[in-house]
Amino acid sequence: MNTTNRQQIALISVHGDPAVDIGGEEAGGQNVYVRQVGEALAQLGWDVDMFTRQTDANQSRWVQHQDYCRTIRITAGPETFIPRQEILDHAERFVEEVIRFCREQQRSYALMHTNYWISAWVGLELRRRLAVPMVHTYHSLGAVKYQATQEPPHTATRRLEIEKSCLETAECIVSTSPQERESLRSLVSSRGTIEIIPCGTDIEQFGSVSYQQAREQLGISPEEKVIYYVGRFDPRKGIETLVRAVHRSQMRGKVPMRLIIAGGYKPGQSDGDEKERITQIVQELGLADITEFPGRISDEKMPVYYAAADVCVVPSHYEPFGLVPIEAMASGTPVVGSAVGGLNFTVVSEETGILVPPKDDQAFANAIDRILSDPQWRNELSKNARKRMEEKFSWEGVASQLSDLYRRIIKGQQYGEADA
Repeated sequence: MNTTNRQQIALISVHGDPAVDIGGEEAGGQNVYVRQVGEALAQLGWDVDMFTRQTDANQSRWVQHQDYCRTIRITAGPETFIPRQEILDHAERFVEEVIRFCREQQRSYALMHTNYWISAWVGLELRRRLAVPMVHTYHSLGAVKYQATQEPPHTATRRLEIEKSCLETAECIVSTSPQERESLRSLVSSRGTIEIIPCGTDIEQFGSVSYQQAREQLGISPEEKVIYYVGRFDPRKGIETLVRAVHRSQMRGKVPMRLIIAGGYKPGQSDGDEKERITQIVQELGLADITEFPGRISDEKMPVYYAAADVCVVPSHYEPFGLVPIEAMASGTPVVGSAVGGLNFTVVSEETGILVPPKDDQAFANAIDRILSDPQWRNELSKNARKRMEEKFSWEGVASQLSDLYRRIIKGQQYGEADA
């Protein structure tokens, strides 16, 4: 029984476990978003349960993050990692197990916030069966993603159907950028209610160490120019574009240069295969002597790596929002990124970094060189980036906006924008 006056809410992230280490297979921005939002909502007075799928029999079933915020792992299908394209086969079991949990634990949720299209299907079923209002965040939109994909997965048609149904049925869609909202209206449906609330970052953690301090900690000399990438090893992240851009750089050979490509991977899995492919390209282009692969960066070290970089590169082919650029900018590091999706919202080109066309390694090379060759301008971009993050992208501010939206929905008050 609930012994407090806190209202209970459920965050559902079927394939993105909020309690795992970030940087491995299926462990990226969505996991960070759900975990940070959940913890911040608990601080604002909510009682938060975060539901995800059990992927290892040895994992704890419940993970208590803080008072009134925990991850609950649901057994749905084999207790092992399976590709997200196969998870929908087990979504009905996930729904049944969540309902059983609610009954056994006497939990009654005032609202649920689902994340990604697989969780959208789960949410729509729970909404129908339990009459719980539903808020949804897409994190990645199939209608946009498949435009840049030559061979969509076998789940593509089903995904597009679910994303459309979710937009038209859920109480409100939380769009993380104006660009995502435009895509929803132009590519998915003119029906449904949308409210724009961005993703956030920990502006105390990122920005806690200076450029000079970070370089001392990592043993990087003041003369070195550091180009940094952090994220999943996935062809859609555009790491090959970055490597080829560094190869084209006019600064290479003129100044000491270091390319750091960070991110976890597992040999034999898709991210391990991509890491091996990128390593081969690095070697073929003669960049092995300036390139390092430090693997997954710990939470404690992440602000240090960002702060030590002269530029953080985000070469994604598609990025609905992207936490890396706002973490980098909160650390005072300019971003060179693809002019796609949410990057058009978070990065102000020529003010906090530079945006260029995706997959264009020459354009990336030119942008990187502009920043590396002009330390004074680089410092101006740094200051502008930090200021923008402080003003618009703290997790506390994001959670406060979500909390206000939840309360308006629960009370039946006006929210969102129903028409394009």
